[in-house]
Amino acid sequence: MTQSGLQQRLATVAATVDTALDALLADTAAPGEIRRPDRLIAAMRYALLGGGKRLRPFLVVETAALLGETGPGVARAAAAVECVHGYSLVHDDLPAMDDDDLRRGRPSLHRAFDEATAILAGASLLTLAFDILADSETQPDPAIRLGLISTLARASGVGGMAGGQMLDLEAEGRFSDSGRPLVLDETAISRLQAMKTGALIAASVRIGGLIGRADARETAALTAYGTALGQAYQIADDLLDLEATVEQAGKATGKDAARGKATLVALWGREAARARLDELVAEAEHALSEFGGRADTLRLTARMVAKPQD
Repeated sequence: MTQSGLQQRLATVAATVDTALDALLADTAAPGEIRRPDRLIAAMRYALLGGGKRLRPFLVVETAALLGETGPGVARAAAAVECVHGYSLVHDDLPAMDDDDLRRGRPSLHRAFDEATAILAGASLLTLAFDILADSETQPDPAIRLGLISTLARASGVGGMAGGQMLDLEAEGRFSDSGRPLVLDETAISRLQAMKTGALIAASVRIGGLIGRADARETAALTAYGTALGQAYQIADDLLDLEATVEQAGKATGKDAARGKATLVALWGREAARARLDELVAEAEHALSEFGGRADTLRLTARMVAKPQD
């Protein structure tokens, strides 16, 4: 597959996932629900259906496809992952968190609606994700459904994304007497980023592997790939914050340096960070040796992650 072919595949998967999300975010109450408030549904749709590359859903779909699994159930699982990602962006943008007014080139949800609606929309997206994964329409095998739920919960909760956000706030000095950013070493920064960003990316790959019933060797290979990819994504994103324009990034840039945020780019410098980024892409590609040419799409995805502006 070529880079242009990868872009076409990304667009195809994004459209499929968006169709699933559109149906899941319908105004009509699902069985067991009482009513879906119009404003809340509108806010949830604003958060999820406003663009984005759909990288995490793409990883679910492509990993499952690598193992021979396709179809509506895979798209639903990918949509669940995007619900969690969408919730994290909504809450990250809140004034109490990163206080960002722009997301994907348009006003953040709390600016387009209000803070209370944004909080409820984020919480509703998070719970919707597990509702989707618990449904037999997503996966008929209850053991696999349980694995999907557990994997996503561990990646998004206290020991994953939410915990990483707390470490990030602590690193900014939010809770110290001085209020000044903390000085973190490489190990602490790597752990913070592995939780806040890497955990959900790695979980997306593992979820695809669970759907595809990966064996022990395949699971180990996919885990190594997802871990390296998550680390690469964060370094690339930190470089983007330093080097991209607002139009290129679709969000405010330069904020990490202004806040003294703990990043590996700030610790190492740009050239060393780019060198480590190249190493991580090579690690991700090597991890897929188990699958031969069947994994070329995932290999190209790792290269794409390293160059988010391309």
